Amino acid sequence: MRNVVAAVALAAVLAGCSSGTQSSAPGSGSSSGAPTTGTSAPGSTGSSGANPTAPVQPPVSISEEKPVVPPNVTAVPKDKVDATSLSETYRTEVYVFGDGRDVEVFGVGGGCKEARAEVTGQSADLVQITLVTITKQPSGVACTQEIRQVPLTVRLDAPLGTRRLVLESREETG
Repeated sequence: MRNVVAAVALAAVLAGCSSGTQSSAPGSGSSSGAPTTGTSAPGSTGSSGANPTAPVQPPVSISEEKPVVPPNVTAVPKDKVDATSLSETYRTEVYVFGDGRDVEVFGVGGGCKEARAEVTGQSADLVQITLVTITKQPSGVACTQEIRQVPLTVRLDAPLGTRRLVLESREETG
């Protein structure tokens, strides 16, 4: 019985670190005010300036260090992805699926850190996506310092096609 009480208490503490307002995958959440187009892991969302639609589930999952890519998903060629401004903490793989407007990238989350992706620019030649890490420190709650790769999905105004993709990152406190 004591173990059950301890497990429930631990679950409550962990839920306080990764609580959110929208969920589209079991245990996922977001507290972003931006329109979301998909969530894929605790505290992760994808957003864009496009019209919000029903949440899109990211198709690629990470198992160990190797992504599991379904047959209907296309990896964006490395020479079309500029991730030079990202630290080594981030994965630089990018995937396109659906009608070519859904793009999956990987942010960094864990503990009291949430991940979000934003489409911050689109033109005929270029798409810019910013990976945002939000650090939240709930009052009276200890947060673990684990870091994990979080799959995030954004929806573009038009299919990615042959456009170049630029990945950037920023950190926020929330």
